[in-house]
Amino acid sequence: MKRILLTLVAVAAMSLCMAQNATMPENITIKTLDGQSVQTSVIQNDGKPIILSFWATWCKPCNKELNAIREVYEEWQEETGVKLVAISIDDARSAGRVKPHVDGNDWPYEVYLDQNQDFKRAMNVVNVPHTFVLNGKGEIVWQHTSFVEGSEEELLEVVKNAMSDEANGAE
Repeated sequence: MKRILLTLVAVAAMSLCMAQNATMPENITIKTLDGQSVQTSVIQNDGKPIILSFWATWCKPCNKELNAIREVYEEWQEETGVKLVAISIDDARSAGRVKPHVDGNDWPYEVYLDQNQDFKRAMNVVNVPHTFVLNGKGEIVWQHTSFVEGSEEELLEVVKNAMSDEANGAE
């Protein structure tokens, strides 16, 4: 029994260590809102943090989150240099609604389409909204699913911590 427990603890510890160094896959094809195919390697921010938000037009919590962030996004960019990249998981049937939806909400984010959900699967996203924070090295330092009002403040703190970790040389 002790051996099984120790094995489980060791596996959990290894998983946490590996998760801290996980990076976003760069060779997955996604599309721009204009239908151009690009690789996920285009998602960059010159060594500054990135918020990666998986969402869908039909997802009410997704829309609430992205609208809440829109209200403070300009301030966040000035303070931290963060960039938000929104990845729509709408399939081919509803992908035509994404651009009008983004424009109608006046979202200032980079938005890409993951119609085949290859990027979603590669990032182990099960439900949306699913939000990741990547530090300046492109490492995933935080992730969260769901949204409740006020969650955007926690997200800003995570972004600030990702910046201070970079400044302090933490790994």
